[in-house]
Amino acid sequence: MNQAIVYNAQTKEWLKFEHPHQVIQANCLEDVISQLELVNQIIETQKFYAVGFISYEASPAFDSALVTHNPSSFPLLWFGLYEQVEVIELPTIAANLDYHLDWKPSVNRQEYEQAIAQIKHYIAQGETYQVNYTMRLNASFSGEAWELFLRLVQAQQADYAAYIELERYTICSAAPELFFHLHRHQLTTKPMKGTAKRGYTLEQDCMLAKQLENCPKNRAENLMIVDMLRNDLGRIANWNSVQVPSLFDVESYPTLWQMTSTVTATINASLTEIMKALFPCASITGAPKRRTMEIIRSLETTPRNLYTGTIGFITPQRQAQFNVAIRTVIIDRQTNQAEYGVGSGIVWDSVTGDEYRECQLKAKVLTTNRLNFSLLETLLWTPEEGYFLLDYHWQRLKDSALYFGFLLNLEQINTKLKVLANSLSCQPHKVRLLVSQKGEISYSAMAISPTTKKSLKLGIAATPISTKNPFLYHKTTNRQTYDCALAAAPDCDDVLLWNERGEITETCLGNIVVQLNDKLLTPPVECGLLAGTFRNYLLDQGKIEEEILPLDILQECESIYRINSVRKWCNLNHNY
Repeated sequence: MNQAIVYNAQTKEWLKFEHPHQVIQANCLEDVISQLELVNQIIETQKFYAVGFISYEASPAFDSALVTHNPSSFPLLWFGLYEQVEVIELPTIAANLDYHLDWKPSVNRQEYEQAIAQIKHYIAQGETYQVNYTMRLNASFSGEAWELFLRLVQAQQADYAAYIELERYTICSAAPELFFHLHRHQLTTKPMKGTAKRGYTLEQDCMLAKQLENCPKNRAENLMIVDMLRNDLGRIANWNSVQVPSLFDVESYPTLWQMTSTVTATINASLTEIMKALFPCASITGAPKRRTMEIIRSLETTPRNLYTGTIGFITPQRQAQFNVAIRTVIIDRQTNQAEYGVGSGIVWDSVTGDEYRECQLKAKVLTTNRLNFSLLETLLWTPEEGYFLLDYHWQRLKDSALYFGFLLNLEQINTKLKVLANSLSCQPHKVRLLVSQKGEISYSAMAISPTTKKSLKLGIAATPISTKNPFLYHKTTNRQTYDCALAAAPDCDDVLLWNERGEITETCLGNIVVQLNDKLLTPPVECGLLAGTFRNYLLDQGKIEEEILPLDILQECESIYRINSVRKWCNLNHNY
């Protein structure tokens, strides 16, 4: 009860707070300011840490011109005051924690489209320039909130995550957006406006990021919010101290790209004065803030509660970090209901279908099961050649490390592999190399025995793979797709995979090459496959060609081969 765990983005540490000396809460607007000032007073006089949140419906307490729905039973303000803080490591997720929650939106598609049309009417009338229109997703919940939080953190990889246990409610936030960070007298805000989906390969991913960075619509929306924050900060900033050191940065998260900018100021203001000037964050209202919040109240059907409010912590050293409470689930243990808010910024040239898909993209974190995994490379070592195609392995490893945000030290890996090579006997070995997200390296070697089989029996997968699974394009320890296909065909040496379009992709153990009309053909990567190092080498040498291969082509081809960098070529017979 009243336990809080937050991520400190500055120190890259998880902070745990428990057994509060005092809990301060406000359930009505009249108490919000006095209770926040009490929090500030206790921090200054007793040197406690404070961790807590302010709900969106608390906005009128800071500026009476701002309007919201009437508050629900959820607290408007809650802070725990703690004497100590403990640095912890989050446990890893050992199993697939999929609760199969049946999320239902608070508005249907027709109501959503009508709301967007009404917003465009307001824009045409000159009443607003942008409206951050949102809805709530609700689901029955009977699982463990802590496990849900761990899954959200793993799926989102966000810098401003927080977990708070109240008497009735549990908050699981994987928020990626910074509301503000305070270091003594330096205040930094980082508004997030602009969203794009992730690609599946590094090349595709970088292309989508560049498109977001250069998108006129997203840049205009982002700049509008930057200008609002510059104006808000100007109310409390020292003379001529408001700066914009960075504009239109793109940041990657496991499920999407986001555009951010950075606005800073030097201030002497108290925490209460900061909230009066900035809350709620401009990125989740629109412009201008006052009229736009009136429009939001008229169109949104339910209170936002903590969603688009803020969660954060304050230290006795005048350090503070507060997020924008998006990607946040609130669990009501009294009703066994979970709530998740989602929305997007609507401007004149917004396309309704695109905005709806953006909401779906932002909700994807709820259904993403991203377990801990390592990058994997399987190398062939022989006394004559050393490590086969090592440059190709390093390029693939670097690409995947960039894509997933893994630390990678190739110099250190090379040193370890050289030591390993000196210890191997004079016969070929398969070397298995693993790299964790933090850059930790492990490896093993196994002698390769020559196979006596002239050909291998190839099965065909009973169900298609999804080309939208990013783990098919990168070599990792997350091999669930391959393991399931092999387990379903115990009498086969390998299994041929195919996608939802009926196109051949690869086998569970290597790439596929078919011989047809004196040509050696292999499927292109976009069919949904891992580009093997030997495959890439053969393509560079012009020995094979890429071509989409429908399943029925197997009846026409002369020979079928499986290739990888350890066994190189392997014949596959036609006994599917």
